[in-house]
Amino acid sequence: MPSKPSFFERLSQSRNGLGFLFMLPAAVFLLCFLTYPLGLGVWLGFTDTRIGRPGIFIGLENYQYLMEDKVFWLSVFNTIVYTAVASILKFALGLWLAIILNEHLPFKTFFRAVILLPWVVPTVLSALAFWWIFDSQFSIISWVLMQAGIIDTPINFLGDATNARLSVIAANVWRGIPFVAISLLAGLQTIPTSLHEAAALDGATSWQRFRRITLPLLTPIIAVVMTFSVLFTFTDFQLIYVLTKGGPVNATHLMATLSFQRGIPGGALGEGAAIAVAMVPFLLAAILFSFFGLQRRKWQQGGSD
Repeated sequence: MPSKPSFFERLSQSRNGLGFLFMLPAAVFLLCFLTYPLGLGVWLGFTDTRIGRPGIFIGLENYQYLMEDKVFWLSVFNTIVYTAVASILKFALGLWLAIILNEHLPFKTFFRAVILLPWVVPTVLSALAFWWIFDSQFSIISWVLMQAGIIDTPINFLGDATNARLSVIAANVWRGIPFVAISLLAGLQTIPTSLHEAAALDGATSWQRFRRITLPLLTPIIAVVMTFSVLFTFTDFQLIYVLTKGGPVNATHLMATLSFQRGIPGGALGEGAAIAVAMVPFLLAAILFSFFGLQRRKWQQGGSD
């Protein structure tokens, strides 16, 4: 009588079992480095924990305090404006670069590699470079404009509230364009050239081909790329912290930087965690945007969803 196969033998012969074994390391990794920190952050948001002192459960007091905190609402406003303006600019410029790089250009591979440099360079190094570019006394931009006779005194890029907001947005756009451009370029290269050739033979202009062929077929890629772009921008911390640390007068504080300031230098871990948890609904909205973008792809392919 043949011996009964062991549990591990049956598991190795099952496709579902093998899939489970392959997924197990990733599941453990996510549990340790994503689920646990998220759960701990949610719990801390309901306590009055401070650095060096364990807290007690206080319910929604941290959130009630934030509802009346003008600095918190200013950070929410800054975060939404920063994310919206930077994401729109990155999409517009990234799509423009992707269309150019999709054409038959000399040294096209070289230009693609050069465009990736802002994305490859560490964020802190990029921020330090922009900190020098936007320096109130030694800014290269101010120097060029003064030499051209356009301005008389250096521009206070990071000391004025409006200028500081525009400066950090410009730095984020410069850093994020490569990701958008290369991703959309990959999507453009999946569109059959025969569709454009047939439309051109029918007399369609370049704008009509872009509107009727390129844009609809590129919509699923745009949804995913812009979702990641919004997530990266909304949770931006390094660029803001190195350039302005939230100043001047909280004018560039994002929810991420305010959470860090209240939680680590300020010592109020519970309040900082509450601010971080308050970011979750915005991030979920971006994920839902990606989901509906993928559903549109099924519709384009003739699916019922």
